[in-house]
Amino acid sequence: MKSGGGRILGNRYAQMANRSDDALVALRRILRATEFNSRQLASQSDLTPSQLIVLQIVSRRQKVTPSAVAQAASLSQATVTSLVDKLEKRGLVTRRRDTEDRRRIWIEPTEAGQATVAAAPDLLQEQFRSRFDRLEDWEQALVLTGLERVSSLLGAEAIDAAPVLDVGDIDRLTQAGNGESK
Repeated sequence: MKSGGGRILGNRYAQMANRSDDALVALRRILRATEFNSRQLASQSDLTPSQLIVLQIVSRRQKVTPSAVAQAASLSQATVTSLVDKLEKRGLVTRRRDTEDRRRIWIEPTEAGQATVAAAPDLLQEQFRSRFDRLEDWEQALVLTGLERVSSLLGAEAIDAAPVLDVGDIDRLTQAGNGESK
């Protein structure tokens, strides 16, 4: 009887080890999907997902303040400033002072910015949102609870994050293949 009980415990340990390995594989797949999507976007549009999101917001609204972009993108004001700097250097957006209130700055898309948005591939988070929104309420709650628990297991609850699936610093651009930052 003793040896049978040991086998049961051994099997449970093996199942638990396999489950943790399966969980790590699932996490790695998510990370790799995010990385592949970021590389694809960089190779097709020379933008990071965060830059594209900011450009999309500006293009949709045609004239928007940096604080409105920060709120819409769930990014800090400093991050938006850095992203807009990069987009402006590339000629995709312009900044203009308000004629009535000189303290207010407007960000507007250029024709090149509009064309870039039109030609850009879908972002991974848009695919996720679309599929997640089609789940039943209980499935959404289950997935969210699981993801929040994984975040907790990784000690990542305090990390500030926007709803952007991206790798690395949110305002950087990594050239596909060589890992250099712009």
